[in-house]
Amino acid sequence: MIARLKGLLAEVAADHLVLDVQGVGYLALVSGRTLSAVGEIGGEVLLLTEMQVREDAITLFGFGSASERDAFRLLTSVQGVGGRVALSILTVLDAGELSRAIASGDKAMVARANGVGPKLAMRIVNELKDKMGGVAIGPASGVPAPKGGAAEDAMSALANLGFRPAEASAAVGAAVEDLGPDATLDALVRLALRKAAK
Repeated sequence: MIARLKGLLAEVAADHLVLDVQGVGYLALVSGRTLSAVGEIGGEVLLLTEMQVREDAITLFGFGSASERDAFRLLTSVQGVGGRVALSILTVLDAGELSRAIASGDKAMVARANGVGPKLAMRIVNELKDKMGGVAIGPASGVPAPKGGAAEDAMSALANLGFRPAEASAAVGAAVEDLGPDATLDALVRLALRKAAK
């Protein structure tokens, strides 16, 4: 299993890139977001990867961040969502936006991606609404809610109040960003509730 690659960017196309790792060219399918962030040909690139082995093909998918890779893994766990469709979704929505769309049940946001119709968007939202909380996806700025200590207790408190894991994670992440990592549990919960209410 190939987990990551570091090498020189050799080629860029509409939906993939080729990374030269000590003379070996690895072709990886990537999202539009990752493609736009890799830089110039000849530059050094670190790519997180996911390899799918099927009867008829071995395909390497590349990601610019761990949150994008984690969102890809969740998306491809949904029946009817293959690797290319997952990348199409991650081109339109970054991991944080996807988490918020699923937490709020916004299937129209998910359906903006090429190859995703209303039925598939509904299935994605329904199947992932309880799973997206397991991915450390934070507020709009992309800062994940830290695990452990007061932040984890605050997420637990919000979950006990009926918030979905993704909503609790996003709200607490936003609160930690404003208050800092040393904030008390009480302050975090109060601010997270205000953030979640917006």
